[in-house]
Amino acid sequence: MGIEHRLNQVIDRFLETGKITGTVVLAYQHGQPLFRRAAGFADREAGKPVEFDTIFRMASLTKPIVAATALAMIDRGLMALSDRVAGHLPWFQPKAPDGGAADISIHHLLTHTSGLVYDVALEHLPDDQAITCGLLDTDLDYEANFGRHNAVPLAFHPGAQWGYSFATDILGAVIAKVHGGALEDAVVIYIAGPLGMADSRFHVTDVTRLAVPYADSYPAAVRMTNPYFAPGDADWTIGFSPARIFNPKAFQSGGAGMVGMADDFLVFLETLRTGGGAVLKSETVRLGLSNRIGALISDPGCSFGYFGAVVDNAIEAATPQAAGTVRWGGVYGHNWFIDPASGLTVLSMSNNATEGCSGEFPARIVEAVYAA
Repeated sequence: MGIEHRLNQVIDRFLETGKITGTVVLAYQHGQPLFRRAAGFADREAGKPVEFDTIFRMASLTKPIVAATALAMIDRGLMALSDRVAGHLPWFQPKAPDGGAADISIHHLLTHTSGLVYDVALEHLPDDQAITCGLLDTDLDYEANFGRHNAVPLAFHPGAQWGYSFATDILGAVIAKVHGGALEDAVVIYIAGPLGMADSRFHVTDVTRLAVPYADSYPAAVRMTNPYFAPGDADWTIGFSPARIFNPKAFQSGGAGMVGMADDFLVFLETLRTGGGAVLKSETVRLGLSNRIGALISDPGCSFGYFGAVVDNAIEAATPQAAGTVRWGGVYGHNWFIDPASGLTVLSMSNNATEGCSGEFPARIVEAVYAA
């Protein structure tokens, strides 16, 4: 049974159960397509199919693009990994857990070792204190929203632990400040523009191609309301606002705010796999695809680089992916990995939060790729 048959079986099964509504799955090896399929519905209720040019809300697929933008600016000497965030953003100076000063660097933001964490409690503070973590709608800018964190101690001292977070939103604010314009402008100049990622933006380039988001439910996924809050026992309880992408007043979330289509993101991943092309120095990419957090652990068997988790021990990580594989996802329903040893770049995008990101679907995709 070949990879095409195996992947088709996985896709068909999840579409039939209703756990996945619509998806684009791309698998490439050494830059050549092993598998390409668009299937299911971009809008189930309207009977509108997913196409290869369907635009998805990217959620945390935004993070590696914004990280690459920062690194491209670092390559050009516009800022440095060792820069202190407060030096660029004087309004952002949250305290350490003990109440003392916290010295957060650009490196800490890139590696999620800053002491910031995704915490649903931040969204449920009183209205004049609540902090939006990048997915809920807001009319606040970076300073008005994240400046509120100065009153909330960090979860840990910078560099002491790994904690997944909205640090890339703060990185986006730094990029915007250094660049002297909107975050989107810098992303387009340094990454999306040179790579031809025409739909990868903080606004929707063509609303007729935008997929409707769906949320996990039984027996089948349900169309998201705006806003949408998952049940308390879900694995992701931070709120969603599908309409946020249409609000020009909302700060451009470097951690979750972009939209784009699968082929554009695959181009970005392939650029990383092959050494950075014309947008990043090869040494920068090599560092970014390797362990940048030392003995700290992100997931079992994994460390973290600048773009995603790095598989250090495949057995401990319970994966067929080779050591050195870099992988991550996006909570709106996406999952990706680069396996340099095998020359593999694999991406699954869907409109299903959170099944398409961290559910059984991406796990079965991985198994199908490596089954041979």
